[in-house]
Amino acid sequence: MNRRVVSTRRTLRYSAALLALFLAGCVTGFDPKPIDQMPFRDRSVTQVENGIRVTTAVPDAKETRALFGISLYRRRIQPVWIEIENETAEEVLFLPFGVDSDYHTPMEVAALSRKRSARQQAEQHFLRSGVNLAIRPGEARSGFVFTALDHDTRAFNVDVFNDDDTWQFTFFVPVPGLAADHGNVDFEALYQDGEITNYTDPTAFAKALEQLPCCVKDAKGENFGDPLNLVIIGEPLDICYAVIRADRDETEVVSAASGMRTAMSFITGGRYRYSPVSSLYLFGRRQDIALQRIRENINERNHFRLWLAPMTYQGQSVWIGQISRDIGVRFTRKTIRTQKIDPDVDETREFLIENLAYNQMLAQFAYVGGVGAAPIESPRGNLTGDPYFTDGLRVVMWIPSKPTDLQDIRYVEWTEPEG
Repeated sequence: MNRRVVSTRRTLRYSAALLALFLAGCVTGFDPKPIDQMPFRDRSVTQVENGIRVTTAVPDAKETRALFGISLYRRRIQPVWIEIENETAEEVLFLPFGVDSDYHTPMEVAALSRKRSARQQAEQHFLRSGVNLAIRPGEARSGFVFTALDHDTRAFNVDVFNDDDTWQFTFFVPVPGLAADHGNVDFEALYQDGEITNYTDPTAFAKALEQLPCCVKDAKGENFGDPLNLVIIGEPLDICYAVIRADRDETEVVSAASGMRTAMSFITGGRYRYSPVSSLYLFGRRQDIALQRIRENINERNHFRLWLAPMTYQGQSVWIGQISRDIGVRFTRKTIRTQKIDPDVDETREFLIENLAYNQMLAQFAYVGGVGAAPIESPRGNLTGDPYFTDGLRVVMWIPSKPTDLQDIRYVEWTEPEG
């Protein structure tokens, strides 16, 4: 028989076999693995507060594909598993909005299945996988919230409430891919015994805040830069809850990989939410934490740096920081630096007050001196030469442990800003 004919027949047989496998796949279609066979819950994190136990975990891309039969990570969807145990005497409610305000519904995710014959199975599976909003006394409910993809530490809040009380939990669940800039900071070791001053008198505390340095410095400690125009008072977990609720993201450490992602975001105009910020210095060290709020791209971001101060006020931690609004970036050989900031740094300071207040994460605020005034007619410059003007004040903000309504926010009359 002609070799060409034999070859053609073999090709047809192989094609028929492949077609049979494809059709079989369309018939079986949707074949997710049971959750109890998946190892992601071994990485779970648990918190307990007054009779409510919350456990969370985040499956990686491979585990997600096995759980749901769809490559959700490729579609920039990340499932977050949450289990809520109610050991109180009353029914409680859970709202997924706190986990991610842009979460996807189970039916929306099920619609991503390309195999129409398996669509009904997928819809039923995703509906069963969702989190029940109501948890009766003595019950435990678990399921997934389908969130926007994070390639980093998955930071989110879990809010539980009933008519009489609220429970607020903040979780940082590691997901391979991002090295947050604060990940290696040992906050317990920043100060030795006897180095921290606890203030209880408001007048003495306000005076101490005014005596802190006016501005950040460079790595050598020789030149002043951006003004230190904010102070935050509160427990670390409360502050974490507040900034997540205010849609702030962590920043990545400066590295070749993060530099490449930033460069690509700069070139393409993409939203790299975790773009690194340059290192500024206070107390002889770079910032302890940097958080940011990206708009359309990394050229437009509102970000602030925080340093844990060697003081407490009425038993609470005190953080001093610098906030500015980026309106452009430039690249150097060593790192990424702000090309240009909005010169009206007071407006950016006020934006943070609004941001926290409208998210019910501000209990009270005040102003103190310490920065030094720089009028618009005679601005100062930061370390990259960008001019800025300011009334010379720094805002002091108290972060509550529970949401505070706008009308309940208290203004403390320490120093009155002009206008």
